Amino acid sequence: MVTKNQDNSLLEAKRAQLKPPPLYKVLLLNDDFTTMDFVIIVLQRFFGMDREQATRIMLKIHTEGRGVCGVYPRDIASTKVEKVTAFARSNQHPLACVMEEN
Repeated sequence: MVTKNQDNSLLEAKRAQLKPPPLYKVLLLNDDFTTMDFVIIVLQRFFGMDREQATRIMLKIHTEGRGVCGVYPRDIASTKVEKVTAFARSNQHPLACVMEEN
């Protein structure tokens, strides 16, 4: 788009410089009560992982205390945290799901 200035000279419109929205990591935290099988179910159901991928992430959570399940815009990350937490509680597991800025 081109516009004219008050003195009839041409001005070029500048494109808006939009920054992509900040992304957030969704993590599962290890605990002594949630079963490994349940963590694999969560990773498959809520993060679309196949069994092999889910098992790899579950073992990382188990050995390192936490593991990244995915990276998303804030709203999606927040929704995933809420859904995983509700699912864990409804199945009597204390599994913690958190998000942090990437």
